[in-house]
Amino acid sequence: MVLLPSAQGSVHYYDFVLTNTNFTRLCSTKSIVTVNNSFPGPALRVQKGDTAFVNVYNQAPYGVTIHWHGIKQPRNPWSDGPEYVTQCPIPPGTNFTYEVIFSSEEGTLWWHAHSDWTRATVHGAIIILPAEGTTYPFPEPDDEKVIFFGIHAQPLQLICWVH
Repeated sequence: MVLLPSAQGSVHYYDFVLTNTNFTRLCSTKSIVTVNNSFPGPALRVQKGDTAFVNVYNQAPYGVTIHWHGIKQPRNPWSDGPEYVTQCPIPPGTNFTYEVIFSSEEGTLWWHAHSDWTRATVHGAIIILPAEGTTYPFPEPDDEKVIFFGIHAQPLQLICWVH
């Protein structure tokens, strides 16, 4: 007897284009690696049980991998991101598609480069809402704002819910 899940989550597709970009903060311009020309990079927005396919096009001059911090990847280690542990870096001028399975996670997590210093600029939020038909453990917010704080090279993100 084979038991199949009664409901399957949605599938999402994202394209991440990594490039060197001149970026100015506090009157200082630096060449940094960005995702889709933004810093921090785009937020992934999914629900518990969803799957995301993230195609990373590496147009930067460095090899890079992406790690989905706090996301379990059972039977899917090649999409976990630690360079030279579960995958080799994505070479410049090539691409790799990650399959990210949000099986049991809820809340606000983050994704980041897992290659040397690129983790300082290649990162973004992951917003995982409760599965369809389930409720929040608190009153559902009317609005939300993503706030991303940089702490050394390891960012901390928060979601501010507004009622």
